[in-house]
Amino acid sequence: MNTHTIDTSTPVISADDYGTSAFFADPDAIAVVTNTTAPDAVPLPSPDAATAGLLAAAQEAGFRAVPAPLAETALVARPLLRRAGLPAPDGFLSYAIAPELTVRYARPAASSVGSAGCLGDDDTLLVTGTLRRVPWARAATAVVVLATAPSGPVLFTLTPGRAALTPGGNLAGEPRDDLHLAALEIPASQVRRISPELLDEARLRAALARSALIAGAAERCVGLTVAHTTARTQFGRPLSRFQAVKQEEARLVEETALVRTAVQAAAAPLDTGGAAARFAVAAAKTQTSASAAEIARIAHQLHGAIGITRLHPLHLATTRLWSWRDEDGDETYWARRLARPLTATALWPTLTTTP
Repeated sequence: MNTHTIDTSTPVISADDYGTSAFFADPDAIAVVTNTTAPDAVPLPSPDAATAGLLAAAQEAGFRAVPAPLAETALVARPLLRRAGLPAPDGFLSYAIAPELTVRYARPAASSVGSAGCLGDDDTLLVTGTLRRVPWARAATAVVVLATAPSGPVLFTLTPGRAALTPGGNLAGEPRDDLHLAALEIPASQVRRISPELLDEARLRAALARSALIAGAAERCVGLTVAHTTARTQFGRPLSRFQAVKQEEARLVEETALVRTAVQAAAAPLDTGGAAARFAVAAAKTQTSASAAEIARIAHQLHGAIGITRLHPLHLATTRLWSWRDEDGDETYWARRLARPLTATALWPTLTTTP
C-alpha cells in the first residue's frame, strides 16, 4: 500500500485549513513528502500509477488548495524523468520548458563544427539564461528543465540552489520564481538527449496537470457556493430558493461538469500518446481555462461581498482559477493547437470518427 502523502502536521500549512492563507509560503512552511497516515493528508501516488490516478490526486490538491507542487511532481516531473532514463530525486520537483536558454556542450568534440560544439566528448552542458516563473522553484528538490542544445532537445535536472533565484508569485500567492543561470555547468550524469516527441509530451503533461488543478478548485467553488446559498437567508427564505440564484447555480455546476469531464477524457489518451493525446489535452486545457473565469464569476456573484474577503475560503479557490487558466497555455493558445490539425485536413471526418 502506498503511504507517501502530503504531511499536514505542524509547522506545515494544513492542506485542509481554509482559514490559513498560503500566500507566498516560505520553504519551511510548505508541505513535504513523508510517510504519514495523517487523516487529512493528500495521497501522493506511486511513480508507477496510471495517469487517471495521478489526475485524481491533482484534482484533490486543487480542491484543497494544497500549498505544495503535488501536480507538478506527480504528473510532469517524475514521468518525464522516467521517460528520459534519469532517477527521480526525493521530495517535490518542478519543471521548466525553456527553449530560450543558451545551451552548449562544455567539452566540444574535436570533430564538431562551430564554436558552439555541435557534439561533445560527453554531455556536460554549459547553460546560460533565465528560467522564468518556475512553479515552486524555491521549494523544489530539483527542477526538470527541457531545452535545446546544438544536437537537439535535451532534458536535465537542476538544483535550484545552484542558480540565482528571484522570488515571484501568481495571483494566488503560489511561488513562481525566476532562476538565473550564468554559464552553469550541468554534469553529464544529469543530462539526457531526448526526442522532439518527449518535448511535446512535456507541454501536454504540464497543461493537463494545470487542468486537473482547475477541476479541483472548480469543485471547491461549487461546494462553497451551494453551502452558502443554502445557509444564507434573504426575505425570509434561503438564497437557493430564488429562481435567479438557482439558474446561476445550475450554470456553475454545468461548467464544473464540463471541466471535470474534459480532464477525465484526457487520461487514457495521454498514456497512449500520439495524435489522440494532443487532441484530448488541447481540448481539456481549452475547456478548463475557458470555464475557470465563468466559474469564479458565478461563485463570487452568489457569495456577494463576503466572498472577496481574505477571511473567507472562496479566494483560495478563485485566485487559483484565475492564475491556472493562463499558466501552461491559456484557452486561446490551446484552441489554436486544437484547431490547426483539424483545419489542415478534412474537418468533418475528424469530428465524426473516433481517434
